[in-house]
Amino acid sequence: MADSPISPPPGEPIGARPDLPVCVRHPDRATGLRCVRCDRPACPECLREASVGHQCVDCVNEGRATVRRPRTFVGAEYSRRMVVTPVLIAVNVLLFAVTAAQAGSVAANQRSALFLDLVMYTPSVALDGEWWRLVTSGFLHFGPLHLALNMIALYVLGRDLEPVFGKLRFSAVYGVSLLGGGLAVYLFGGIDTVVAGASGAVYGLMGAMLVAVLRLKLNPGPALGVIGLNVVLSFTLPGISLLGHIGGLVIGAALTAGLVYAPAAKRNNWQLAAVSAAVVLLVVLAVVRTAQLV
Repeated sequence: MADSPISPPPGEPIGARPDLPVCVRHPDRATGLRCVRCDRPACPECLREASVGHQCVDCVNEGRATVRRPRTFVGAEYSRRMVVTPVLIAVNVLLFAVTAAQAGSVAANQRSALFLDLVMYTPSVALDGEWWRLVTSGFLHFGPLHLALNMIALYVLGRDLEPVFGKLRFSAVYGVSLLGGGLAVYLFGGIDTVVAGASGAVYGLMGAMLVAVLRLKLNPGPALGVIGLNVVLSFTLPGISLLGHIGGLVIGAALTAGLVYAPAAKRNNWQLAAVSAAVVLLVVLAVVRTAQLV
């Protein structure tokens, strides 16, 4: 004879006992446990271990929301998680893949139509008003080796700087440095020079690293050594835009100084003013240069 399911005693609801309260999140579960913070009944699934006793998930979440995260010397909330750096790397790699596919060649991706539309070329900026080239050229690369070297450098620098600077400040330093590198080529480079690469922004991050080290009164030797070596390579290796590198380095260091030495009392306002002033200065310089070339 097959076993039949056991029926609950008459009058007793399934999953609950009249002599016990029910969980505030699961009304069908009786419980003798309570949250030590709000004293509401909660089942074991809804409780989390605390320093003293157990708290319900609602109190735990509320506590996390009210706890202030530690801030760095720049004023950013510290977080080990990188967001901007991997996104920038992904964008650079994606654009390289698109240009390589259009050109039908990994080594000669600069022949693609998209590359020609986005690369830094002074006549196109000055005569055709294609201002975006000052920025978009920083996401293009000549061949896989050029891409790999810049992305490795971006990862190494971003791994140390983004957690300290935070997403917004790190993005500002990167973007303004990238613009500074392209503008240096526009201001002082040859008319027919074609320039591409994230090197200007990467050098800006190098400058940011040096300024941050000085602000923290750490040994600047390693940072100076890396910058010095890269500057020497910029002078000696063929096909490298020295102007783009120096422009990014100077702008990145100058902007970072405005960020890390801002008065703590109104730090955010001072930092916003520093970023705005840097962008306005670069735009004015670009307009003046255009008037000279037209």
